[in-house]
Amino acid sequence: MQSTATIRGRAQIRGLKGLKKKRRIQIVLLAFAALILATGLIGYALQDGINFFRSPTQVIDEQPAADETFRLGGLVKEGSIVPGEGMAFTFVVTDGGAEIPVAYVGSDPKPDLFTEGTGTIATGRMVDGTFQATDLLAKHDESYMPREVVDALKEQGVYQPAE
Repeated sequence: MQSTATIRGRAQIRGLKGLKKKRRIQIVLLAFAALILATGLIGYALQDGINFFRSPTQVIDEQPAADETFRLGGLVKEGSIVPGEGMAFTFVVTDGGAEIPVAYVGSDPKPDLFTEGTGTIATGRMVDGTFQATDLLAKHDESYMPREVVDALKEQGVYQPAE
């Protein structure tokens, strides 16, 4: 026969095993909840930081949503830069297949290297058929052009590499 102390000892061990199992399940559930929370917070933080690139042809073919911010890239059309009031000015971006009128409404002055016939990328949104740009990038030397602009110009068959 077994003594009472031995039986009590086995019961306590079984109780500890059950407690350890419960604790493990709690830790796994807590880690899973933390992972879901972290993923949600990262997604929320990135929702405004992701801007998709489009060429003028892509904008004409598939109109973006009214509240969608995206990057428009191409060449500044010759003779299209028109100064406005203050920092504002208008111009036309083309990829050889389509043209999009752009109104720069940002607070920074026009980049020094921003000229007609050069590559540019503007960040903003479409408003009544005109792209309202809040940020503007211009190529920084004679041979550089953003990769997205080069790809869009190649699709239209108008890309000419710098010599």
